[in-house]
Amino acid sequence: MDAYRDKQIVVVGAGRSGRSLAEYFLSRGARVTLSDSRPLDQFREADQLQKKGLRLDFGGHTEELFVAADLIAISPGVPLELPSLAAAQRRSVPVLGEIEIASRELSAPLVGITGTNGKSTTTTLIGGILQDWGRKTFVGGNLGTPLIEAVDESGWDWLVVEISSFQLEAIERFRPRYGLLLNLTEDHLDRYPDMDAYMAAKKQLFRNMQTDDVAVLNGDDPLVVQLTSDLHCRKVYFSSSTVPAEGMGLEGGEIVWKMGGEEIRFPVSQLRLKGLHNLENVMAALIPPLLEGCPAEEAWRSVCAFSGLDHRMVLVRELNGVCWYNDSKGTNVGSVVKSLAGLNPPVTLIAGGKDKGGDYSPLIEMIREKVCRLILIGEAADRIEGALGGLTETLRAATLEEAVRLAHRLTPSGGSVLLSPGCSSFDMFRSYVERGEVFVRAVMELPAKEEG
Repeated sequence: MDAYRDKQIVVVGAGRSGRSLAEYFLSRGARVTLSDSRPLDQFREADQLQKKGLRLDFGGHTEELFVAADLIAISPGVPLELPSLAAAQRRSVPVLGEIEIASRELSAPLVGITGTNGKSTTTTLIGGILQDWGRKTFVGGNLGTPLIEAVDESGWDWLVVEISSFQLEAIERFRPRYGLLLNLTEDHLDRYPDMDAYMAAKKQLFRNMQTDDVAVLNGDDPLVVQLTSDLHCRKVYFSSSTVPAEGMGLEGGEIVWKMGGEEIRFPVSQLRLKGLHNLENVMAALIPPLLEGCPAEEAWRSVCAFSGLDHRMVLVRELNGVCWYNDSKGTNVGSVVKSLAGLNPPVTLIAGGKDKGGDYSPLIEMIREKVCRLILIGEAADRIEGALGGLTETLRAATLEEAVRLAHRLTPSGGSVLLSPGCSSFDMFRSYVERGEVFVRAVMELPAKEEG
């Protein structure tokens, strides 16, 4: 408890992780400054935290505070290249991420899940299996609840944590018992100079894992296989194209688990989750609990009960023969490809938002095959139209609500409308959650029949 007493600590980023870090350090007697580039009037909790003794550095990052700190704790998404951070690092001030700080205080074994797509679903599935098995399990990280919030509660059996590439940049000793790398496609190239840099950040998940730890890997993804070829920990693969000699595979409508001479088969038809990408998520999620001795029938019962996450391919409404899907969590191109793959044409696709610098060309085949109409919103509209606009009818909308009204007017009965932006939400919304809520509200307000 006394490790941080009277230390000068700067917490960077005033989102949920940053506020949780600030409260954590305050409770341990540190002198804490919360630093954020946004103006103070955008921070509703300012008065409440100031009353607890927190100092605020808003509207920029004051270099003098950073270089004088004993420790700098960064929230996910804060770039290490920030000038004030770089200046502090030149003075040998430690800079650590929230998951690193939290993991040093936690003794329970940890499951860390990363990858470009499927992290949240897989994290939720693993957490659910372990909880249904009677294990006290924390589920969070990049998914929602910061890991630091687990520290003040005792008795955890497992910690199941979704981890972004940003979070992995600022670890030192962080070591999961199981590290899952689900897939790798272009993402966050507004943050990383190239794909190699993005992949290197993902590989940080495994840097401290030892020979008795387990890497759970997508055997069908050549980038995953290449990136993890030199790992020293145990590797267990899942695959939707074959059945590994030891691992998890797909064969004739069944998920097949082979390990230690045992073979167990699970019928895919019993799952509520649909789509090949979700089968991959289920296979990945089953591996750690099964290796830990969870009875196969209990693990399978748990995954069969799960119907999916909010804002991830959720059927919002069927109206006049048109199905409306909310996939606001589809924030990169690979995610949009997988979502379109599960729909039949004709699809009206609503896409756009804050551009992440990726390549939109992987969507070309799906646009040609399935999308009869593309409605673009947000800052990325010009880039997306340049890459894809010649493939189908392409329209612009100033707001998401306008895009919904356009789609309602133009989509024929028997078709689908899919909000799958392929971009982050931060040009128009606070989060993908808010974007999804706006979409759902706009869809639910549509009249059942056209007037006139």
